Amino acid sequence: MSISTKVYEEKMNSALDHLNRELAAVRAGRANPAVLDKITVDYYGAPTPLQQVASVAVSEARILTISPWDRSLLRPITKAIQASDLGINPIDDGVTIRLTFPAPTEERRKQLAKDVSKLGEESKVAIRNIRRDAMDKAKAAKKAGELTEDDQKKMEEAVQKLTDKFIKKVDAAVADKQKEIMSV
Repeated sequence: MSISTKVYEEKMNSALDHLNRELAAVRAGRANPAVLDKITVDYYGAPTPLQQVASVAVSEARILTISPWDRSLLRPITKAIQASDLGINPIDDGVTIRLTFPAPTEERRKQLAKDVSKLGEESKVAIRNIRRDAMDKAKAAKKAGELTEDDQKKMEEAVQKLTDKFIKKVDAAVADKQKEIMSV
């Protein structure tokens, strides 16, 4: 009997997806609708994600425009953005809301690059923990007589290859985001 690496690949993939969502929320000075993903608006008494009550578009490199489906939501959306940790003051013109992203200072860009590195390291740790679990499972299966020693070695090699592949993907995602942050 051999243990499938599919389960571990899915877990590593979800760790990578989590990293990509976290990186999308990092504000690099460019307008990116993903920075609004965590913002909810009070819509008829229910907290509703901003994307469900308005269209969000990048009108220029550093400007996001938010057009609510219902104009009565202009003020609640403005308040929700001000209450968030975005640090951007929304401009309400009565029809749409504009968010102008300032260019980050050199010091701020370096700090953002460090934060991105930290997110990458956390993802690598998660992937290595998944590898460790797989290795432990293979050893336990060998001990229980479910795997031969050769099958255990094959399993460990396959998991290591998978780990290396996902670590490279994490490094590439972090490098891309750092390049985006550091470009002026």
